[in-house]
Amino acid sequence: MERKIGAEHDGVLLRTYLKSTLGISTKMLSRLKNDECGIVVNGKRVTVRYVLHTGDLLSLQDSDREAGHVIPRELPLTFLYEDDDVLLVAKSPDMPTHPSHGHLDDTLANALVYHYKVRGVPFVFRPVSRLDRNTSGVVLIAKNKIAAARLDGAMKERRIKKTYLALLCGQLSPEKGRIETFICRTDRSIITRRVCTEDEPGAAYALTEYETVAANDRATLVCAMPKTGRTHQLRVHFTHLGHPMLGDDLYGTTSPLIMRQALHAYSVTFPHPKDGREMTVTAPLPDDFRTASAALGLEISDI
Repeated sequence: MERKIGAEHDGVLLRTYLKSTLGISTKMLSRLKNDECGIVVNGKRVTVRYVLHTGDLLSLQDSDREAGHVIPRELPLTFLYEDDDVLLVAKSPDMPTHPSHGHLDDTLANALVYHYKVRGVPFVFRPVSRLDRNTSGVVLIAKNKIAAARLDGAMKERRIKKTYLALLCGQLSPEKGRIETFICRTDRSIITRRVCTEDEPGAAYALTEYETVAANDRATLVCAMPKTGRTHQLRVHFTHLGHPMLGDDLYGTTSPLIMRQALHAYSVTFPHPKDGREMTVTAPLPDDFRTASAALGLEISDI
């Protein structure tokens, strides 16, 4: 990252500029200070006690020097947007986001590490948003340490907004509303969740806003905006209303129309880590979602 110092920051202590203007965390600042090329002004390494002057060129070592321990593997990828700080891709159904037991080389992380390795570019997988294996849609990824720190801060401040599309069983009523509950783990599994009372062990507040896009007596296409980020939040919330997602074998039943839960992360809105401008990136609906919708008589050609 490079920044040319303007007159408004003439005479400002570098430490103050890094923390107040660039929003660099204490942890990140410590890493930069310990890196030989971490903080450089006009081609020379400086300490955070340096006093800035108009016209100074500040360089920060925020790039990655090694790709980590993810196994590179060539897999299909769909890029939605990319610049020096962020990357947004459309994750396909049946692809885990990151490696785990039983999925060491078939994930989005494996595919991206391979993509950059063959291009000679170091890459560390830093997903800002994650999706369940069978949920399709847009994933936001930070491409360097500073971008990751800023986006993590934006996530904690709820300035990153996600919109999902889901196919629900039956006709949802009312057509627009809020689902406000507490969610906790079930007794039978560490994976599944359920709606609970506030005073139950592990209870976490969860809020979802939704609006119906199309509906008939067989199914509802709904646009859902989670305001909190609980595990399986949307799946649990709509099941709680009596309308589980089509094909959701964890909270509902399987369906011959789609071989997964019919949930798609349609868009993400976020402040760009470089200059704070608000961006929105969308991911096209996959074929299996469109086919299932058509089979149910729901028109979504305009999405």
